Amino acid sequence: MSDILFLAHRVPFPPDRGDRIRSFHVLRHLAARARVHLVAFADCAADVAVPPAFRALLGECVVVKRTKSRARALVEALASGRPVSLTAFDDARVHVAVAGVMARHPVGCAYAFSGQMAQYLPTGVRQVMDFVDADSAKFAAYAEGPLAWLMRREARLLGAYERDVAARVDAALFVSAAEAALVPGGGVLENGIDTARFDPAAAFVPVMGPKSGGGRLVTFTGQMDYRPNVEAVVRFVREVLPVVRARHGDVRFAIVGRAPTAAVRALASRDVIVTGEVPDVRGWLAASDVVVAPLMLARGVQNKVLEAMAMARPVVASRAAAEGIDHAGTIRVDDGADAVCAVLDDPAGAAVLARAARARAIARYGWDAALAPLDAIVGLDRARVAA
Repeated sequence: MSDILFLAHRVPFPPDRGDRIRSFHVLRHLAARARVHLVAFADCAADVAVPPAFRALLGECVVVKRTKSRARALVEALASGRPVSLTAFDDARVHVAVAGVMARHPVGCAYAFSGQMAQYLPTGVRQVMDFVDADSAKFAAYAEGPLAWLMRREARLLGAYERDVAARVDAALFVSAAEAALVPGGGVLENGIDTARFDPAAAFVPVMGPKSGGGRLVTFTGQMDYRPNVEAVVRFVREVLPVVRARHGDVRFAIVGRAPTAAVRALASRDVIVTGEVPDVRGWLAASDVVVAPLMLARGVQNKVLEAMAMARPVVASRAAAEGIDHAGTIRVDDGADAVCAVLDDPAGAAVLARAARARAIARYGWDAALAPLDAIVGLDRARVAA
């Protein structure tokens, strides 16, 4: 059976944020079926050190720390007529690493994770491009203010690039049908959730402090230097939380996630908890009376929503955050105070919703079910038949 080359714009470990969760589970699925060689970027020096448990999954492993500044990437993009998203990840060291892996191993398929890595797909093998989301649509949505011209440029150039790549690879994958519909030829490989780990009956350290005194907890989870998350919690605290607290004065709002920006940290108060990075988000989810995902801009399937569903928590999500999730009868699709209050007003109804959410997570979004189509996509089923 031929080897697989896995290209990633960020090391797939630890699986502690949306893109890493997907890339880790895809890579682990493939590594259980073939020898996989990884070439990936690292955001920081700590990411260069590969944990032994993860290293054991791989054949060859090359991790390159990103060093190119945003300013340099912009200059290169303007000079070359390419999207900034591509020049930011254009690195001679990675080109050399890919060529070396191809020369040393019998690679039959290359799997590129995230559109920035399409530029490294080698020829002469099966090519699978996992875009995850159509990033060009995200830049189009950001086209406002003094940098609107740059966002429009990025959306236009990146959109053309996405269409070109999708037309020439063997498979172009997106996380949802809505994302796939934005790029001709796109197919769907949905996100999953580890329903054994994200289980209210699993062993994890409970979070007690926020609910001392009998108060109720509304929670948002996510990477807190990511612009859509920042905008979501700022708007929630300013516009939604005051209305909720006027009707439920014991409610506190927890913003749970690493790297909170200054704007997020400034929200901290007696009623708003900003945790920063936590060792395990499950305790916070389990302690929550409502989990909210009030994103105005969201692409693909939100892991934060799947995690809350798997933990059997009632979820109130905006239409954008719920898009791509089979949510009928499992979560409330809304982003206002009335929806949050309705859940708080009806504990019995909220419990019914939460149980249905976990059942849906198990039935549809367990990783085994989500990745079942992958063997055929990368050609592993044909390799077994040939063997």
